[in-house]
Amino acid sequence: MNVLDKFKLDGKVALITGSTRGLGKASAIALAQAGANVVITGTKLKDAQTVASEIADSTGRKTLGLQCDVSKSEQVNAMMDEIIETFGKLDIAFNNAGIATVANAEDIPEEDYDNLMAVNLKGVFLCTQAAGRIMLRQGSGSIINMASMSSHIVNVPQNIAHYAASKAGVLQLTKAIAAEWAPRGVRVNAISPGYHNTEMVAGFKELQEQWWVPRIPMGRMAQPVEIGPAIVFLASDASSYMTGGELVTDGGYSLW
Repeated sequence: MNVLDKFKLDGKVALITGSTRGLGKASAIALAQAGANVVITGTKLKDAQTVASEIADSTGRKTLGLQCDVSKSEQVNAMMDEIIETFGKLDIAFNNAGIATVANAEDIPEEDYDNLMAVNLKGVFLCTQAAGRIMLRQGSGSIINMASMSSHIVNVPQNIAHYAASKAGVLQLTKAIAAEWAPRGVRVNAISPGYHNTEMVAGFKELQEQWWVPRIPMGRMAQPVEIGPAIVFLASDASSYMTGGELVTDGGYSLW
């Protein structure tokens, strides 16, 4: 087999949570371009369906747009049921959905802490668990969890202790479940991106210029499309001997 064939996802079914914009949408497009049929999810059904239609039109792949709040187990389970009803299987799950807020540690309201953890950590657990149940029955599957360089470093100047804690939790959750499921054919890995030019950071030009970019060894922020190849690698047989691992795609930020 040619090495490039290892990256092909023809006939695979991939779920990408939080994929109506930003890194989730870029990853969904990349997975579809690699051959996968993709499931787009968001908190608003119309947005998910719109992106699903765009990807279907541009790639020719089968797509499905679904609404899902990943912090609610009943919605996660309903999402998985609809995927199986539509496609009959699930080969790839990229648990990307997440939120971020900025606050001094002494001022973070308990409700804000709980909401962030519910999406960023509990949501990753619920989706990993639900996808894993399907994949373990199949005897195969690749799960990718969205962590962050913030699980390794302390961001400056913005104070995001609760966000950093949630992403560090994602890493350890990934490792523990990877070890548990490795003998049963299901791989679980994480990706830890740095700063990308997404809609989420568009309003922080001063921070980008004065704080973020000067601290990135590569001297620039990433474009959203740059995450796609890494996700395809983790989803495909190109990473067949990798589980419990992490790809750090931060332009070198966490080196300092």
